[in-house]
Amino acid sequence: MKDFTSCSGENGVQIADSSSSSSNAGKISQNLVICIYRCCIRGVDDSCNRSLCKVEIKPWLFTKRKGSKNLEAYSCNIDVLWDLSSAKFGSSSEPLGGFYVGVVVDKEMVLLLGDMKKEAFRKTNAASPSSSLGAVFIAKKEHVFGKRTFATKAQFSGDGKTHDLVIECDTSVSDPCLSVCVDGKILMQVNRLHWKFRGNDTIVVNRISVEVLWDVYSWFFGVPSSPRNAVFMFRTCRSVEKTFSLTQVPTSSKPQSFGFTMFLYAWKNE
Repeated sequence: MKDFTSCSGENGVQIADSSSSSSNAGKISQNLVICIYRCCIRGVDDSCNRSLCKVEIKPWLFTKRKGSKNLEAYSCNIDVLWDLSSAKFGSSSEPLGGFYVGVVVDKEMVLLLGDMKKEAFRKTNAASPSSSLGAVFIAKKEHVFGKRTFATKAQFSGDGKTHDLVIECDTSVSDPCLSVCVDGKILMQVNRLHWKFRGNDTIVVNRISVEVLWDVYSWFFGVPSSPRNAVFMFRTCRSVEKTFSLTQVPTSSKPQSFGFTMFLYAWKNE
């Protein structure tokens, strides 16, 4: 599988310390997540005035739970602002509520996450996006930790609905089985996993076809003394690699035309 970070291109906005990479995941057993949104930015010449915003959330790096950052790119003035001082978290790195993260380009709010939208606009005094498209959630990379169960949230369509995604696998038994559950329903099972440690299949979620690729080789044949992780990829429509490599982007206003891709790194806690 192509490395996720290389797929995001050079136009990402990273809200994290660049000196700490995801390679630290084996040392620090905390979930971390990267989300990529496609936004409309005026003045950026990429055929359709669209660009990418990457939001990287590493919980141990948010010593400043409220702050801002200013930068310039493509002759645009970009302000990144966040307030996580009252954020509520669950098992995931993604806050559930009580927060905002905003990206303002030349006084226009091109990306706004969280439920404190009024506070974000008051703080930034920014204008609403000029385009009716808004930001589209197109890709996600997450590291999760567990013994036999790995849970996260996934969004497979442009309607904003999130699904509970659970991967279960007990590698301590003689004949392990891999299960993929969505919203409590088992949609995929892989038996004889020792022989099928890599593969792909297709599941259907709300009439949407989702391709599932897995690589659990390290769970069985990795160095026992080293952290071991499996890699899963879920993708709808077109893959993130194809989306990011295009020089011409489709002009369709439907968010689902871009598809959604998620990379999930499942680390075994022995």
